[in-house]
Amino acid sequence: MSWQNDIRSFLGKLGWEITNVNLFEQALTHTSYAHEKKQHGNHNERLEFLGDAVLELVISDYLYYTYPELPEGKLTKLRADLVCEASLARLAFELDIGQYLRLGKGEKTGGGFSRPSLLADAVEALIGALYLDLGLEHCRSHVLDLYKPILEELQEGVLCRDFKTLLQEFSQARFAVTPFYRIINESGPDHKKVFEAEVILASNTVGSGQGRSKKEAEQAAAKEAWQNLTP
Repeated sequence: MSWQNDIRSFLGKLGWEITNVNLFEQALTHTSYAHEKKQHGNHNERLEFLGDAVLELVISDYLYYTYPELPEGKLTKLRADLVCEASLARLAFELDIGQYLRLGKGEKTGGGFSRPSLLADAVEALIGALYLDLGLEHCRSHVLDLYKPILEELQEGVLCRDFKTLLQEFSQARFAVTPFYRIINESGPDHKKVFEAEVILASNTVGSGQGRSKKEAEQAAAKEAWQNLTP
């Protein structure tokens, strides 16, 4: 099956009834590939720029009408959490976007298919393509559908950066290994314990963190590891 057919199949699984497949092929073409093939301009940077703005508008509109009681400062913070690289990378890993990206040889060899920043950019580029192809209202519907699990977490008051999940998806895609966590220290009285955890990848400690529970400490360790591994 050709790459173009793979893209059509991918979009079909998403339920996107697109009209201009070329826009979506461009959204999934990294600059490294375009430069390598001397197809200058036929890459996703401009679509990423547009998609970033469209995403902010869609999420801002959603938050404004869904949470009428919240002040501007709180809305701004929630929007930042929803459109940040970690949230976009989470969506990209769930959609397995990496396998559809066209990358230059160097980027591919360097593991670009699993690089969170590159994947987040691709999601924004796809949103830009959606906007150009289907208009704002259809684009809004598809974006909110993509974000449904994250928005449900927000409504339940449990929105957080699940760095353990992000780190696991990243490490399996990039290194084909699963992170291992261990508690390395406990301190404080029983009613006020502090736990310290570390996360290990391929025998190397890649992050550590503290928390009031073992789970909280592991999340803190995963967050540090994520930041260390995905600059």
